Amino acid sequence: MPLTPYTGPWTKAEAAHLLRRTTFGPTNQQILDAVTNGLSATVTALLQIPAITEPVAFHPDETIVPFGSSWVNAVYPSGAVQAQSVEVARQWSLGAWAMERINKEQMTIAEKLCLFWQNHWAASPGFDARATYDYHALIRQYALGNFRQFAKDMTINPNMLLFLNGATNNVFSPNENYARELLELFTIGKGPQIGPGDYSNYTEDDVAAAAKILTGYYVDGLRSDTLTDVTAVYNAILHDTSTKTMSYHFNNAVIPNNGANEYADLIDVIFLQDEVAYHICRKLYRYFVCFDITPTIETTVITEMATTLISNNYEILPVLTELFNSAHFYDITVRGAIIRGPLETLYAMMNSTGTEPAFNLATDLEMQLNIYWLAEIMGQAYASPPSVAGWPAYYQEPSFSRLWANSTTLKTRFDVSSFLTIYTGIPVNGDFLKLDVLNFVDNLSLPPDAPTVIDDMCDVFCPKGVDVVQKTILQSILTNGQPAFEWTMQYNDYLANPGNPVFEDPVRIRVELVLAKLFQMPEFHAM
Repeated sequence: MPLTPYTGPWTKAEAAHLLRRTTFGPTNQQILDAVTNGLSATVTALLQIPAITEPVAFHPDETIVPFGSSWVNAVYPSGAVQAQSVEVARQWSLGAWAMERINKEQMTIAEKLCLFWQNHWAASPGFDARATYDYHALIRQYALGNFRQFAKDMTINPNMLLFLNGATNNVFSPNENYARELLELFTIGKGPQIGPGDYSNYTEDDVAAAAKILTGYYVDGLRSDTLTDVTAVYNAILHDTSTKTMSYHFNNAVIPNNGANEYADLIDVIFLQDEVAYHICRKLYRYFVCFDITPTIETTVITEMATTLISNNYEILPVLTELFNSAHFYDITVRGAIIRGPLETLYAMMNSTGTEPAFNLATDLEMQLNIYWLAEIMGQAYASPPSVAGWPAYYQEPSFSRLWANSTTLKTRFDVSSFLTIYTGIPVNGDFLKLDVLNFVDNLSLPPDAPTVIDDMCDVFCPKGVDVVQKTILQSILTNGQPAFEWTMQYNDYLANPGNPVFEDPVRIRVELVLAKLFQMPEFHAM
């Protein structure tokens, strides 16, 4: 069996590999704790979706709810201009909220999975931030849940209805946008074309039939000054009541009129086809393991993942539990095989060093928003994938994640890493956010010992390790070209004089210089 349980060594290397793939950046202590706790217990702990707080008002253009309060069930102002200003403030709040969630992630796969599903159900923000929030809340709700029910609930999610024109799909004017993406991207996948209007897994007639099945829903409450939520509403007058017949790909299934619940009947018919499981398991594999699905991987690993998904009624949790406990996941050939995306790059630097803004609510959230925009400049705006297919780095053959790294984006990555280490940091309201390098070095295995400091840094950030020459260069930067015992004395003086910049600044500067160098090494940009 290709996904037989892993029984090899469980060291920092294996634990760090698991944590890099399932979180946005483990600390050295988290890696050590995972080693102590063992593989099974660590996987169990990671596969949790903890509760989170709602986004809050922090921008001055939010005029409805008080500063620091949630707006997700608040009305909008009655004037169009004022409502638009509040909308912008709330969308900015959502961006900061998403980044803060990643920055403050616990030892859980939740945020990595939320990004995966945001890429899968790639809908951009709609006309109403409350609908956008509900969309992201739905993603979190089903991140480890039932994929079939997830598809049903997403189909009538207001943000998705708006994004792919489901809200204007009716018997008088059918719109095939969502029906097409439901088949092509979201569930069964398209596959190669095998005839006129016929693909491997569905036909153009199936798209047309699905569009008719999905008629009848519209969205109510958008930017309402009286309604506190945005909802999907079914109107029987707008629904196509004819009997629909799917193609031979779906065993010529007949779907009679079932009113408001007919969309769910369509999902059930689609999910009777095993290819749905194969399609989503390929995406999970490419995201968490490796982009290269060889014929052997397809017939062994993907088949076993899909079998597990089908036998567990399309629950995602058992599939990932099996995958992360498997020998295949820890194979040396897949370690470091994925290039970090912009968000993974930014928050690997921040989370692994234990860096969080800690000024005041307004400043902290604005800093997170600035990081959102940095990620956008680097090619990945969290809430706005470039198309309904998501970011090309997750699907475009043959390059996949290598698309994140080119002459333009690498320069931006280097500039950002330098900004967070050796330069001023992210400025907001007179405050500056830099990496908390003293906290980072203080929590390494043996901070006074220069070789151990460098080893720990490489363990945390570099999945394939770093050669002796590179480590020597990094250690020379740490010790400023002096023997290792000079660092030991310098660090011990710093410990003996807490808060004294005379002793603190030299240690901080040396660690910043080391990290600035490490973050520009190719070894860091893989995971």
